[in-house]
Amino acid sequence: MSNPNRTLSGKYAIVGVGQSDLGQVPGSSSLGLLNEAMHNAVNDAGLSKPDIDGIICRGPDDVYTHHQRMGELLGIDAQFSTTLDNGGASQILSIILAVMAIDAGMCDVVLCGYGRDSWSRTHRDTTARMSVPLVPPEQERSEFNAEMGMFGAVGMHALGASRHMALYGTSKDHLGSIAVAFREHALRNPAAQMKQPLSMEKYHSGRPIVDPFNMYDCSLVTDGAGAVVVCSAERAKDLRQIPVLISGFGTFNNLRGWYYDEHMTDTAARRSGGKAFSMAGIGPKEIDTAQLYDCFTYMVLTQLEDYGFCAKGEGGPFAMSGALGLDGALPSNTSGGQLSEGHVEGMLQILEGIRQLRHSYGPDRQVSDAQWALVSGHGGNTVCHSSLILQRGGA
Repeated sequence: MSNPNRTLSGKYAIVGVGQSDLGQVPGSSSLGLLNEAMHNAVNDAGLSKPDIDGIICRGPDDVYTHHQRMGELLGIDAQFSTTLDNGGASQILSIILAVMAIDAGMCDVVLCGYGRDSWSRTHRDTTARMSVPLVPPEQERSEFNAEMGMFGAVGMHALGASRHMALYGTSKDHLGSIAVAFREHALRNPAAQMKQPLSMEKYHSGRPIVDPFNMYDCSLVTDGAGAVVVCSAERAKDLRQIPVLISGFGTFNNLRGWYYDEHMTDTAARRSGGKAFSMAGIGPKEIDTAQLYDCFTYMVLTQLEDYGFCAKGEGGPFAMSGALGLDGALPSNTSGGQLSEGHVEGMLQILEGIRQLRHSYGPDRQVSDAQWALVSGHGGNTVCHSSLILQRGGA
């Protein structure tokens, strides 16, 4: 069956990117951080606020009608706006919805973004520092909580990692190779939250969190925000930046749950990615750089398999081969990812993919002649997934 979205491939582009201060930003708020990022994205595109007529965004789960709050701060009345609630899959979904809204004639230029003051929220007092989940307590599930050893997302993903180890012989060295590679990338990124080198020896000595994970397997707690501007590829020709074309996208949601069937080891990335590749008309071998949702090292490993970069069960050896390094077969999370740059719920991976395709960096950070990038988003109690394939535009 042909992909009905194929007609949209390359028809729309990302023309502006922006981010806020990142890491530990005392006194910050999620709204303030995203306001900064959105202003920077509009300026990067060479546009002004009157040019924006659409807003699609996400912030903390307890902020009601988040898009309305952002429109008020920005001073924008929008023809189309909404707030998303798919966890880490929301940020790519915002770009997908922007394309669909523009194509439907509902708006012309859409500002998409995400912001959260996660570090500040979890360091306000002793009780907050001891709490792992970032969602409000009333939204947490009522069974198998902390008293049973289930500490939020880290416990859920640890079960998946253990299952993968049992089925395929995945090792701690395999997981560690991912953490070490992404830390090496972060050391080249002046904005990254983590500044200290990470060796395999240091990785193995990390403080245990939930078996088999230690602290280096887990993404950071970060204050930060990111934003992009989406418009038609035709309009993009007249703007400041080299356009990055939206060539493929897809979503899939394993709504029956993380523990159902083989969802922990065969994630929604497989079907989401298949849609994106079909729409773009390419396969995994054409991808020059991947920016994968690395909430935990294990999720990188299983996505490498589910996107078709290696066979199921071979994600660990693939990562350990050096493939994820800047000079490897698949340079991945080249800004450091959520493990070492900062956890901004996948938004910074989108920005990094765009910057790599713009050829924004010097040789120490730039993927050589990058033309195609894949970005992933994963979340919503680990069952929602979204995929984005970007292509360098211009002459």
